[in-house]
Amino acid sequence: MTDVTAVPVTAVDSSATTARLLAEAAGRIDAPDVVIAVSRGGVRTVHTGGSAEPGPVPRERLHHELGSASKPFAGLLLARLVAQGRVRYEDRAADLLAPGLPVHPSVRRITLRHLLTHTSGLPGLPADFYPQAVPRWSSDPYGNYPADRVVRAFLRARPRHRPGTRWHYSNFAVSVLGHTLAAATGTPWEVLLHQQVLAPLALEATLLRPGPEGTDAIGHRRDGTPLPALDTGGFTAAGALRSTPLDLLTFLEAHLGAADLQDTSLSTALAEVTRPVLRRGRRHAHTHTLTWFQHPTPYGPALFHAGATLGQQAFLGFRPETGLAVAATATRRVHRKDTFVATAYELLTEMP
Repeated sequence: MTDVTAVPVTAVDSSATTARLLAEAAGRIDAPDVVIAVSRGGVRTVHTGGSAEPGPVPRERLHHELGSASKPFAGLLLARLVAQGRVRYEDRAADLLAPGLPVHPSVRRITLRHLLTHTSGLPGLPADFYPQAVPRWSSDPYGNYPADRVVRAFLRARPRHRPGTRWHYSNFAVSVLGHTLAAATGTPWEVLLHQQVLAPLALEATLLRPGPEGTDAIGHRRDGTPLPALDTGGFTAAGALRSTPLDLLTFLEAHLGAADLQDTSLSTALAEVTRPVLRRGRRHAHTHTLTWFQHPTPYGPALFHAGATLGQQAFLGFRPETGLAVAATATRRVHRKDTFVATAYELLTEMP
């Protein structure tokens, strides 16, 4: 069941070609609920569909779990705090979290930039995370690992590599970044993110906790069994956000210059997070900004980030040179033959 939705928040693209491309893309994704939302220069087209019957709240207005697609929000927050002079990228996390506490020399060298760019030398998750998580791997692996435990795991860590020398994707590191910024500013992460990012960009439907009853998308296992809302425990900054596809478009459009921003620190931050800062892999083929993966396309660079939780997926991407933004969500866990990310990525990189 599908529907091409006219979205009242902005002018709706009436292009039959765009609508057809989105419908074809959604048809390749196997999930109870699918939303693909595109903005071209602020003109939006939204396609909704999936195998489940739609509920009373339109799919594009449900709060979807973003998983790791939460990280660009954390990165923008750091960039804005730097622009305000409240922290520096080269500030050492251990000094902000626990001044004077003896830590491993490599931990002492880890900066805020290292944490955000996955170059800290930390593993993907703390070593002691797995014994408590494995028995609940398909239902609640994070809920029993709170914030203070994440911080303790960081302060006693023994990184395998010197910070800044290797790239290794780490939910652990970005979670530590969140706790470090909260400590540095004396402000809880949820409040800090709302004050610095969500409220200024008018992202009223982007939340760190489940919304009112009936307003959250329901995730599903591979076999279609519904799942409860994900509890990320102490890994909030790395993957706790929930948002509607419409709010996600607003977030992406801000990176394309659509927002009328009065605060220069936010404008500076939005520009900063689109600037390449490192290259990795064979022949340095992979480019990263502070918060986004960056790939070349015939239409200029594409910046993107995907995320997944136990039962949902999200994809965010934009092309600065053409004003194109793509936000996509699906309510089924990643599986071996899954096409969600590849389909959304194809739209981002190949749509003229």
